[in-house]
Formats: sequence, structure tokens, C-alpha cells
Amino acid sequence: MSSSAQVRTFRAAEHPSPFELIAEGVREIWSRRRLTRYLVQADLHRHGADTVLGNIWWVLDPLLQMVVYVILVSVIFNRGGPDYPLFIFSAILPWKWFSASVNDSITSVTSRDRIIKQVNFPKIVLPVAATSSGIVSFAFGLIPLLGLMLLFYPDRITAYLLLIPVVAVVQLVFTLAIAVLVSAVNVFFRDVGNVARHILRIWFYLSPSLYGLDALTGNPTLQNLMRLNPWATLFESYRDLIYNGTAPLWGPLVILLAVSIVGLGLAMVFFKRVEPSFAKVL
Repeated sequence: MSSSAQVRTFRAAEHPSPFELIAEGVREIWSRRRLTRYLVQADLHRHGADTVLGNIWWVLDPLLQMVVYVILVSVIFNRGGPDYPLFIFSAILPWKWFSASVNDSITSVTSRDRIIKQVNFPKIVLPVAATSSGIVSFAFGLIPLLGLMLLFYPDRITAYLLLIPVVAVVQLVFTLAIAVLVSAVNVFFRDVGNVARHILRIWFYLSPSLYGLDALTGNPTLQNLMRLNPWATLFESYRDLIYNGTAPLWGPLVILLAVSIVGLGLAMVFFKRVEPSFAKVL
């Protein structure tokens, strides 16, 4: 091999392509799946051990949030609609998973600075584990959802409830893309956590969470703009399955999944590019 060819080979190895970085990230996540499982279990144990009621809070918390919004919207503002508790619960449950995953992912790397400096392991498993632990919280939240429907809304129970995991997969990919990105950015800019809390709060209220897209039929322009919000697609999809007893609109879900896959790939490329600097910055 000529010297020029060797130089090109060295540079290629030194600066891998985006597709190589994505493939490397996927291999690392898969090969360290036991580590991810251990981190998820440790995180769940830590959250449960810090409270008196332990993991029961995963069941109580979404119900208490539902009561707050029902009092605010239905009682104080005299708005809402038929079976509004179920309507709002369909939004609270997935949003709780999303917001908790993003907030936990932000500090998933920085909170383990000592281990990162001492042990060489793929850091991308940290935001993946933070997001995966939210899946357990979401699964526990399905218990009060089922109880709510059995006790108060049995007429809304349909076979379409079995499609909830399908929508959850789309949400998982979307959440992972954001989680991987913010976990890396927070290493260099520690204000990400404070900014994210405000963004998430505004995002929830600007999304069709307390109301449906049908409430904006009088303003088609605003309604079309709202459809660009990924959470408009997710909220409406969950409500179709839980509240309306119909199949979701597959077109917007497929588009969101495709965009989320691209976003996850870009986030993984960014993460892998800056990963070598983590130990120095931390």
C-alpha cells in the first residue's frame, strides 16, 4: 500500500462517517444490553427507595395529576367535555413518560462523571437506560388507566387498546432521539436542565393536551400549525385508541416515526463525535 493510501486509511479511521458512527452506536447499545438492564433496575430501585410508598407512586402520580387538571378545566373553567377525566388521562400518561425520560437523560452522563473517568465503556447506554426506565413507569400507569375504564368507562373499552404498544414504540424512538442529544449537550452546557424544564412545561400546554385538535376547527391555520407538533400526533393517536375507541391515523404516525428515526441517527452521530471529550470536560 502506498503512503498516500495509508494516510487516507488513517484519516478515515480517525474521522468515521456518520453511518459508521450510527452502526457503532447500535452495536454498543446491543452488546451492552445487560449493562442497560442493570442501570434501569438500579434507577427504578433508587426512585422507589426514596419514597415511603415506593413504586406505588407510579400508579398514584398520574391519577393525582388527572384530578388536578379535571378540577382546573371542568370545575373552575367549566370546560372539558364528556368523560373528560379519561380524555386528559390519555395525555398525562404518555407525557409523564416523555418528560421524566428527558429530564433523567439530561443528567445521565454528568451524574456518572466518576465512573466515566475510571472505566472505559460506551456512554451512549446511559441515556438509553434513562429512557428505558421510563417505559416501566408508563407500564405501571396502564394499571390505573385500566381500572379507570373498568370502573367508570366500560363502554369505551375496545380491542383498539391492544394497539397502545404500537404508538408507544413511535414515542420511544422520538424520545430516544431527544434523550441522546440532550445528554451530550448537557456535558458542555450545564444550563440544559433548567432550560428543558421550562420548555417541557410550555410544550405540554401548547400541545393538544388539555383539549383536542377539534377545538381548533374555527381556526384552520392554527390547527394546521398544531399538526406540525409531534405531540399533536401522539396525543391524538393515544386518544383514538383509549378515548374514541378507533384506530389512529396511521399516516401521521408513520411520518413521525420516519422523522424520529432520522433524528435519532443524527443525535447518535453528534453523541459519538463528542463522546471522546466527556472525560476531559467532566
